[in-house]
Amino acid sequence: MNSRKWVRLFLTTLAIGGITTAIIGIVFNWGQYQKLLLQLDVVEIFAVLMWHIGVGFIFSVVSQAGFFAYLTIHRFGLGIFRSASLWNAVQMVLILFVLFDLVYFRYQAFAAKGESVVSYILVALFLLMVGLVVAYIKSAQTNKGAFVPALFFMIVVTVIEWFPVLRINDRNWLYLMLFPLLVCNAYQLLILHKLTGGAKS
Repeated sequence: MNSRKWVRLFLTTLAIGGITTAIIGIVFNWGQYQKLLLQLDVVEIFAVLMWHIGVGFIFSVVSQAGFFAYLTIHRFGLGIFRSASLWNAVQMVLILFVLFDLVYFRYQAFAAKGESVVSYILVALFLLMVGLVVAYIKSAQTNKGAFVPALFFMIVVTVIEWFPVLRINDRNWLYLMLFPLLVCNAYQLLILHKLTGGAKS
């Protein structure tokens, strides 16, 4: 993994974050965009679009910081537990703990009186399903031992990266940040072995 490949990874992930956030921003703020389109306010449309792309760049940097932090933590975990299977078991416990917390503590902190817990469960299930799909693809492209670390990264690290807006609990910000994080995290995870020349075993 040379510096040219690191720069390539950084720039492509940055672009993916910006584009994904812009698309999500248009979807969730279509009413605002539609109004500007009807008014043919090109300058304002461009300004809002650039704002979303800029925010996406920030989300991308957060994603990349989390990715490189996890690569370091993963190595430490393997060194401390001296066994990939034991380290995987620890990661599975942490995955379950984070998913439970994502439902329970968010519901306790933000649910209105009489509000159903279903919407909070659905968010956790969505995160789990995305994590399972990405982890399966990663293990299929590399080896079976990559499944649990990939799942851990897609769930636990994504939630940690997502934490600033989880505290705010604003619906628009929650989804505006979540989707770019998931896309950027998945991209980095699935491209890494191609950049480093990791072979399937």
